[in-house]
Order: sequence, then structure tokens, then C-alpha cells
Amino acid sequence: MTDRGGGARFGRPRPGLLPVVGWREWVRLGPPERAPVTPLLKVKVDTGARSSALHVVSMEPVELEAGPGLRFLIHPHQASRSDALWLAAPLVDRRSVRSSSGQETLRPVVHLGIRLGTHAFPAEVTLTRRDRMRFRMLLGRTALRDRFLVDPARSWLQSEPSSPPDPRAPVP
Repeated sequence: MTDRGGGARFGRPRPGLLPVVGWREWVRLGPPERAPVTPLLKVKVDTGARSSALHVVSMEPVELEAGPGLRFLIHPHQASRSDALWLAAPLVDRRSVRSSSGQETLRPVVHLGIRLGTHAFPAEVTLTRRDRMRFRMLLGRTALRDRFLVDPARSWLQSEPSSPPDPRAPVP
């Protein structure tokens, strides 16, 4: 395979070798270099969104071993406040993000580890309020690129083998 300039392209996996995800999946989150610490979290796989976004209730600056970070409170399940969980992650940046409604806001960006089924990878995630959204998290195309193919007609393709959700059951 060559690029348009005639040179060889390296590092881009061929489509047949990539795992397939559905338009909604379950993930676990945690520090990028360690095992995930959250319970399963329902995410919308959104190729229309460049960045990934996580619903946070509150956040505060902290100093981590690696430098500045944020400590933030999440509610992993949509209809529950009893499962509140504090996470901390390195602060990568603050970026201007345009929402689906066209409103532009400055959001903090943190570096998180994500486990989707048996696949674990680091990703940059923006932190924001998503109270009125059906999903606590969006997994955007930057996190998906060169890792997964998306089948928009299916769901839960990469569920954890130990706890696959029943697609007919109510989604938390």
C-alpha cells in the first residue's frame, strides 16, 4: 500500500483486522497506565464527534505525580446518584468544543484509560455536564481511529465476556 506521494504507509491497520463495535457499547474507565476502576458505563459510539466526552457532576484541580490533574465526580448509571464515584486524571489541555447544538464551550481535557470489551487503550476525554443526554459518555472518532470499525446497526458487540448485557434488558 502506498500513499498519494508514492511512499509506503505504515502503522495503519487493515480494516479486516480491526474489531467491530456497535453504536452503543459498555466501557470501564481508569488511569491510563492501570486497570480500570469504574463499573460498566454505557457509551454512545459517535463518529460524528471528534472528541470523547464524559458527564461529570463536579470537578476540582489536584496535583498528581505526573503534574497537574483534575479530580471529578461521575455517576456511571443514568438514573442513579447512589453510585457516585470520584476519579482523578492528568489534565492535558483546555479546548474549545462545539456541541451538537452549535454552542462552543471551553472544556478541560483529561487523559484516561478506557477498556472496551477486551481492548484497553488511552484516550483524551473532555469533561462536561451531560445531564439531559441519554448517554453519560460519547466515544468520539479520535479514540476510535485505527482501533475499531463501527457497525451503526448493532449494539453491545464488545461486551465484557464475564458480564455481557442482555440487549432486551433496560439499559442503566
